[in-house]
Amino acid sequence: MSDKYTERIQHHSINILREIDRICRANDIPYFITNGTLLGAVRHKGFIPWDDDIDVAMLRPDFNRFVKHAREWLSAPYEFISPETYEKCPGELSKVIDGSTTLIERWSYNQLGGVYVDVWVLDAVSDKRWQRRLHFSAYKVLNRLLYMRNRDPYKRGHGMSSWWPRIVQSLFKNSTLQRWMHKVQTACDFDKHDKICMLDNGEKSIISKKVIGQRKEYEFESQLFFGPEDYDTYLRALYGEYMELPPENKRRVHRPDYVDFEHSYHDYKDTRKFK
Repeated sequence: MSDKYTERIQHHSINILREIDRICRANDIPYFITNGTLLGAVRHKGFIPWDDDIDVAMLRPDFNRFVKHAREWLSAPYEFISPETYEKCPGELSKVIDGSTTLIERWSYNQLGGVYVDVWVLDAVSDKRWQRRLHFSAYKVLNRLLYMRNRDPYKRGHGMSSWWPRIVQSLFKNSTLQRWMHKVQTACDFDKHDKICMLDNGEKSIISKKVIGQRKEYEFESQLFFGPEDYDTYLRALYGEYMELPPENKRRVHRPDYVDFEHSYHDYKDTRKFK
């Protein structure tokens, strides 16, 4: 995908972030930029040069409020897609998408939408290591089952590699796996535990609630957005020596299989013919 496409995805993504920021400020929903977006704000004051996606996060109680009202608060063309509100949602992640566009991450995966911003959730985890191990293991299993449930079973041909996806798709409904995933994510009482993390990032990402703290504003593409109060502890938990640029061969570049900036995914038929 050319730099032109990367710039256009960045343009749409930053507009989505502005919309999230607007409705969260207006309705007192604490959010914060996270992952590579926070890293980009601290290290580059904007996008990591080879990246184009944006991530925001919320603590579980704040996310629950956001889920209830996001659809009524968002202005057109923005939409909210979440496992909590859409039983056919293929993954465990919620997204705010630009409904005037079309983006397909992988032809082999059942996920149709527009250019998006991921909305992550920080859930509570136990202080006991053995309980955390069980917690993360259950999450990984369900995450894998969700992937198999929504993957084209014939991605790698009709041989043995197609067996597991076909078995999972015959045994489990997507809504059942999403319901189990929610139970795993919220297994620890948020109010009774200090340690929190995004389960997808693994045990390395566990932090204290005080790291998020009162939040503060960070410059990102010449605008101010909220981030964790203690960005240094947060980023070190995720990336280690985060101010050091990774070698070029380890710079992960986002490359969706298809993007259409002119047509809504609601009008999608078979976009391959537009290539």
